Amino acid sequence: MPELPEVEVVRRGLAQWVIGREIASAEVLHPRAIRRHMPGPDEFTARLKGRTLLSSERRGKYLWLPLSGAEEALMAHLGMSGQLLVVDGDAPPEKHLRVRVRFEDGGPDLRFVDQRTFGHVMLTSLAGGVPEPIAHIAPDPFEAAFDEDEFSRRLRARHTEIKRALLDQSLISGVGNIYADEALWIARLHWARPTQTLTRPKITELLAAVRTVMAAALQQGGTSFDSLYVDVNGDSGYFERSLEVYGRRDLPCSRCGTPIRREAFMNRSSYSCPRCQRRPRPARSGPPPATSPR
Repeated sequence: MPELPEVEVVRRGLAQWVIGREIASAEVLHPRAIRRHMPGPDEFTARLKGRTLLSSERRGKYLWLPLSGAEEALMAHLGMSGQLLVVDGDAPPEKHLRVRVRFEDGGPDLRFVDQRTFGHVMLTSLAGGVPEPIAHIAPDPFEAAFDEDEFSRRLRARHTEIKRALLDQSLISGVGNIYADEALWIARLHWARPTQTLTRPKITELLAAVRTVMAAALQQGGTSFDSLYVDVNGDSGYFERSLEVYGRRDLPCSRCGTPIRREAFMNRSSYSCPRCQRRPRPARSGPPPATSPR
């Protein structure tokens, strides 16, 4: 699933190509693509006609385009295979085209293509500039609204594994499996490290690692493991070449040469260096040992 860098690449493309344009018409070619827009396809297309796209926004893995005329937006979640493409209006429809938006200026369409149909688009009201369905999602680490002190306090209170906490979108948004593994490698933390054992300086170091790896990925267009993640022009990212641990099982760690290990984690995989990222020792259970009387 696309993570923050990949979604931000798409957001920037939308900002360049569709903002300020008035919608001439919209067409829903597969109802599943708007399954979360409860009024249905006809209402969806009717409400879009004549509206202007005002800006391109993102929080975590969600994108939205505020619309003229009311406090609402066209919101998108790409899911596993969703693509928002800017395509010449005369171009033939893509095999998995789900929603098409045409503009009054006759320029390129905005098309939502989704092979696996796990993604979706919808019209939604805004609350404080954020779509209501994602108001519960925490700010991501690049937002001005992200509070490091609050994050640190809530993280230590979770009493869970650090990677599980990083993937919790109510705690910090935008971090997925790939960049969690990469950030933990930079910070020399094993994914199973208990959150309550982290010091404030170590949490600061981890957040810096999260920002570092995602900023680097953003500069390279994100990470593309297959043809399903692309930017609005259909181009793939190439940060995969810079990954240190993710997907590198049995390859040498670039820092110490130890083969990278793969472990099962939440029905997926977690990659780490056995030497740089020591697994935490199990917590001692039961009463402390008795001491001998003097």
